[in-house]
Amino acid sequence: MAASVAAAAGRLRRAIRRSSPWQSPSHRPLSAEPPLAQGSAVRDTFLSFFRDRHGHRLVPSASVRPRGDPSLLFVNAGMNQFKPIFLGTVDPRSEMAGFRRVANSQKCVRAGGRHNDLEDVGRDLSHHTFFEMLGNWAFGGEYFKEEACSMAWELLTQVYRIPEDRLWVSYFGGDPKAGLDPDLESRDIWLSLGVPANRVLSFGPQENFWEMGDTGPCGPCTEIHYDLAGGVGAPQLVELWNLVFMQHNREADRSLQPLPQRHVDTGMGLERLVAVLQGKRSTYDTDLFSPLLNAIHQGCGVPPYSGKVGVADEGRIDTAYRVVADHIRMLSVCIADGISPGMSGAPLILRRILRRAVRFSTEVLRAPPGFLGSLVPVVVEILGAAYPELQKNSAQIANLVSEDEVAFLASLQRGRRIIDRTLKQLGPSDLFPAEVAWSLSLSGHLGLPLDLVELMLEEKGVQLDSAGLEQLAQEEAQHRAQQAEPVQEQRLRLDVHALGELQRQGVPPTDDSPKYSYSLQPSGGYEFGPCEAQVLQLYTEDGSAVASVGAGQRCGLLLDRTNFYAEQGGQASDRGYLVRAGQQDVLFPVSRAEVCGGFILHEAVAPECLQVGEQVQLHLDKAWRLGCMEKHTATHLLNWALRQTLGPGTEQRGSHLNPERLRFDVATQVPLTPEQLRTVEGTVQEAVGQNEPVYMEEVPLALTAHIPGLCSLDEVYPDPVRVVSVGVSVAQALEPASQAALYTSMELCCGTHLLRTGAVGDLVIIGERQLAKGTTRLLAVTGEQAQQAREVGQSLAQEVEAASERLSRGSQDLVEAHRLSKDVGRLTKAVDTAVMPQWQRRELQTTLKALQRHANTAIRKLEVGQAVEKSQELLQRHSKGPLIVDTVSTESLSVLVKVVRQLCKQAPSTSVLLLSPQGAGNVLCACQVAQGATPAFTAEAWALAVCSHMGGKAWGSRVVAQGTGSTADLEAALKTARTYALNQI
Repeated sequence: MAASVAAAAGRLRRAIRRSSPWQSPSHRPLSAEPPLAQGSAVRDTFLSFFRDRHGHRLVPSASVRPRGDPSLLFVNAGMNQFKPIFLGTVDPRSEMAGFRRVANSQKCVRAGGRHNDLEDVGRDLSHHTFFEMLGNWAFGGEYFKEEACSMAWELLTQVYRIPEDRLWVSYFGGDPKAGLDPDLESRDIWLSLGVPANRVLSFGPQENFWEMGDTGPCGPCTEIHYDLAGGVGAPQLVELWNLVFMQHNREADRSLQPLPQRHVDTGMGLERLVAVLQGKRSTYDTDLFSPLLNAIHQGCGVPPYSGKVGVADEGRIDTAYRVVADHIRMLSVCIADGISPGMSGAPLILRRILRRAVRFSTEVLRAPPGFLGSLVPVVVEILGAAYPELQKNSAQIANLVSEDEVAFLASLQRGRRIIDRTLKQLGPSDLFPAEVAWSLSLSGHLGLPLDLVELMLEEKGVQLDSAGLEQLAQEEAQHRAQQAEPVQEQRLRLDVHALGELQRQGVPPTDDSPKYSYSLQPSGGYEFGPCEAQVLQLYTEDGSAVASVGAGQRCGLLLDRTNFYAEQGGQASDRGYLVRAGQQDVLFPVSRAEVCGGFILHEAVAPECLQVGEQVQLHLDKAWRLGCMEKHTATHLLNWALRQTLGPGTEQRGSHLNPERLRFDVATQVPLTPEQLRTVEGTVQEAVGQNEPVYMEEVPLALTAHIPGLCSLDEVYPDPVRVVSVGVSVAQALEPASQAALYTSMELCCGTHLLRTGAVGDLVIIGERQLAKGTTRLLAVTGEQAQQAREVGQSLAQEVEAASERLSRGSQDLVEAHRLSKDVGRLTKAVDTAVMPQWQRRELQTTLKALQRHANTAIRKLEVGQAVEKSQELLQRHSKGPLIVDTVSTESLSVLVKVVRQLCKQAPSTSVLLLSPQGAGNVLCACQVAQGATPAFTAEAWALAVCSHMGGKAWGSRVVAQGTGSTADLEAALKTARTYALNQI
């Protein structure tokens, strides 16, 4: 019997490891009990169970936008918001410091980063980018394994009434390599609760040992699984609930130490639980999704959802149902929590998902324009009661989704034509060109997510040149890394001869006024006007004028007009693409635009022949341009705030900006203080919060000389000149005796700007350094990046406060004192390198230096006290004599050296060598020779003789030395030490 159970367990372990749940229908209902009416009731029942029966405090779901945790793109587990408790960094004055037993339903997103389910969404019946995690926690040993298991079993079997014979459990079976014993305590708890032994399985660390990261709290976990088969044939197990018992700490050296306080962290996916309770074979069949699937059916007119996957899903209609339903849930929750589609990080992931949803809804489901936005109220109806922020922001979510859908549809249609055209030119076994895919992508020009491009190619049976794509991605990463400190690149330029020839031919300067042709929509988005132009001249890489360029040729294009901003005034050039008039499926990528003597030269790569005289349409990379506009307006506000803080005589020495960040050089006699940096940021925030209008107008240069407070640089300006003013119209500033410019930002500037300051969002100065005497360079970020920087700073400030609190309490334990010192060192490194407010960095650096001194002093005192105590013990064991050779237990080489010194201090005529065994056979060594020792008897030689015997090394001086080695025979090492010393005395 035991053998058959063991064999069955082995088969189940293999099945669990390779199982893909919900792939095939089960002919038996998932639960024999009547299903609960609604998914919302399942959620409410969980929360009320822990609150009413077991005294848990209910805490709201955290935002899916991580607060102060740059390691995460999104909150992906219920425990994320409680990390400060697990790490011991919680602010002792915060509400969280008082948490003992809590429960909640946490909004989670797994798309991008380490936990990424995006590629699987739609392909099967279970994966989601957004899901809800039900969880209960016990902090600081409030309760542990027995209570956690009992509560879980009670809820599932007595409250939800899941049949016990459908439940299996797994526990940690130990890890001999790590020196971890099996978690027999958990096993015995399950057996005592009545789970049959053949349904209690042991697994190794990969399945049943949970770790937060490379270092930090960790521990064994036990999982409750549900059998989809229900006794019909082989078990089909899916994980239902994971109970983690945090009882260890993973140290930097990969060793495990016991945690001073133990915690319980559990998590159960609501969607999967509801599927079990409602007797559904898929999470998509539950009432958490069915209203959305019905709305899709009604809005698109495709056949009803039937739950098919793989080859059975003809036309991929059911796949599209699942993608759209999942993605609109995720988009709605993220936007409600303040994440909007954008250029990088989490906003970029959101942009990818929104565009993926648009593609499936329009191309597969044949949805009408604006359809995605119409699904937002359905999401709000399903989730709004649990998460009120969805109700509050419903209209904003729908508008944002609809706007991006409209903008993307045109790119999608053009992208489809380009793919079709390219495929016609390929041979049967050719790879799809990486350059074309890149130009279609979010990193290129059309804004199609690369995974979407790959999917579109996969549907046509074509493989993408992945190696070429990887090379292009590396080049893009290198280019972005250089943008903070721009370097001189080899660019196409018009030399004096080319310019002279243009003037001789009477070619007029490029009309670039369309670059200012954009407007702010009522929804808050920007609309950029179209621009059509004629190719006046083409140039090769060496600057030669030609009548045409061929496929693959890098070239310069001179047009009669353009809406591209050419790099000047510190603002990065626009980028985008152009197409021939009447031919929309061939993109000519434009990487930059340069000003050359009044002419705008566009640098491009021609995918096919282009000739002088052809008509083209220009298309900006709108996200890139908007990022530059945001940063440029922020730069003006920063300049004004610096003058407000440091005085009206403060001078700008230069600036540079791109969508990622801005750089600003300012004349200062001394470095800015943290308080000044903070004041500057506050002044900018105030202007941003007021959402002031930004006025731009060209005026005669002579008139600007009479505007008091107008900011300009020491350079030659055109006439007329463009004036950019925040909050005050240019006409008002030009009025006689007007003082308006003294109280706002007003500059001479040719750049492109926001039309209202509110879109800047926020500004944080993240770096500061002295360029030269009298010049300070500031680095700043805005918007989402600025908000993240503030959250990182706040999180680090709380960790420093918690470390200070721990240090102030003092410690009589040397191990704890060393751990605290390491924590201070870790925090110092984190503060030095984090993207956070510079004023806060400087303040925390000062605090941490003081804490490190305090910690080091505390360690020295504890080490001296320990050394005195151990030296007394050794003196009692050894009679007065010329030699003490022995072993002693110490935590570090520093303590061992102090013990040796204490012994020699109390017995000056005695030479001492001590060995301290450590883990894994390692041995520490320290010695000191007596004051009257012969010149031939040196501590360094003595330590070297002993450590060499142990296969180690030694160092030191004639009087004191130390070393390390490794041996299993300490007695032999001690004998070597005695023999050597006796031969020298």
